[in-house]
Amino acid sequence: MDRIKITVAILFAALSFYIGMNIASENIDQLAEETTLPTYNTAENPSENVPITSLRDLNNAFVDIAERTNPTVVTITTTQTVRMRQQNPFSFFFDDPRFNQEREFQRSGLGSGVIVSADGYIITNNHVIDGADEIRVILYGGDELDAEIVGTDPASDIAVLRVDSEELSAISLGNSDEIRIGEMVLAIGSPLNQQFAHSVSKGIISASGRSALGLNVYESYIQTDAAINPGNSGGALVNMDGELIGINTAIASRSGGNQGIGFAIPVNMVRSVMEALITDGRVTRGYLGIASGGEVDETMARALGLERARGFVIGEVLTDTPAEKAGLMSGDVILSLNGQQVTSYRDFSLEIGNTSPGSTITLGIFRDGERKSVEVELAERDFEGIAESMDTEEMDDLRETLGFEVDELTGAIRGQLNLDSSVQGVVVSAISQTSRAYRQGLRRGDVISQVADQQVTTPNEFYGNVRRLIQEGTDAALLRVNRQGRSVFIAIEL
Repeated sequence: MDRIKITVAILFAALSFYIGMNIASENIDQLAEETTLPTYNTAENPSENVPITSLRDLNNAFVDIAERTNPTVVTITTTQTVRMRQQNPFSFFFDDPRFNQEREFQRSGLGSGVIVSADGYIITNNHVIDGADEIRVILYGGDELDAEIVGTDPASDIAVLRVDSEELSAISLGNSDEIRIGEMVLAIGSPLNQQFAHSVSKGIISASGRSALGLNVYESYIQTDAAINPGNSGGALVNMDGELIGINTAIASRSGGNQGIGFAIPVNMVRSVMEALITDGRVTRGYLGIASGGEVDETMARALGLERARGFVIGEVLTDTPAEKAGLMSGDVILSLNGQQVTSYRDFSLEIGNTSPGSTITLGIFRDGERKSVEVELAERDFEGIAESMDTEEMDDLRETLGFEVDELTGAIRGQLNLDSSVQGVVVSAISQTSRAYRQGLRRGDVISQVADQQVTTPNEFYGNVRRLIQEGTDAALLRVNRQGRSVFIAIEL
């Protein structure tokens, strides 16, 4: 699919919205670990069995779906204890012993979640609960339960929680591979404030397979115009059969509120990630080891001798990777994966990531005017090993590309920025006012703690992850930024 550069801010719809600061409380007790898969709700309620002969029938159909699914959606509140240093109004990057006092606060966050089994499993977004010291789940009837984290997957922004209950209302899981553009859907969650919990909005599926948004490594979003606002993250996107087809995650907006462009993670991806987290404690993903050199357009197809535009060109084969061992070369055109035509590098990367490490894939490639078939055994992708050290020349190139520089977040800088010791990341030490990052809202003194799905604590990690995204063909990246103690998200073009 063609990539459209999004110039408006891409905003996560949950933890960036804090509802206040309260008194610190004790941590929740941990529940017993379980490795059994959820007991899914398999009840079928197909909409074709509901006769619609009048507007009243149509109205009643929506009411019925809302009544059945609303009790399966929960409000999630999080608390995080932070220590804030008294700010020095006269200095910026230099420590001053007169300003060393710290105060302890508790920061609260709001999001949504979906009950997927009667025995307590709940799905939400990773960014809803990331960094939380305490997680509380508020059920439809008002009961509050402590929740434990079963597992998280930042690469897909999925988190699995569990509460100690055996009699919950669970939603039926649909099949997101069968969704159709124009299909009516309901979005259910807790936008803006806890008093708006279990809000239901109606819309349609506007598009599917949306990627290259820079939110996560693995992106294939359902787009909807159903109203989604901060706090809706982790909530349910429901079809007309009352089935869960997506987890509401993000919005594209100039104002920060709903403008009819919302994104949900498809339920098939959610289920796969959830089951891996429950059974294995982590998600393993296949790794090939190539970087895209661009998708093949009509002009390139003629130059290469292809009968039509398809596939993408390998820009770089990384050292000591499955791709190098299989003999793939820079300049090869990848046309197919396991017999299926390749349409874009992003979709190809998603398929590789969804394939188990150790699996053997078959690639159809075009090299020197000939088609060839290459078999490759995938390795396991190691996110922690991606951001290896770079030389000075590479870093200088990235600084010039980005238009800003980052440095280590030292104790002195932390004190002058009024940040507590729990804040980790790299500080923006210089930024050009003519850069795209500046126009998107990034400023000197901002502390970047996350690039797309990856936490960063050193300049090497930051630049390494930016380089990875560029190699993967990503057009934009979402930065998680701490600004004067507040967590905000800024999307920058790469």
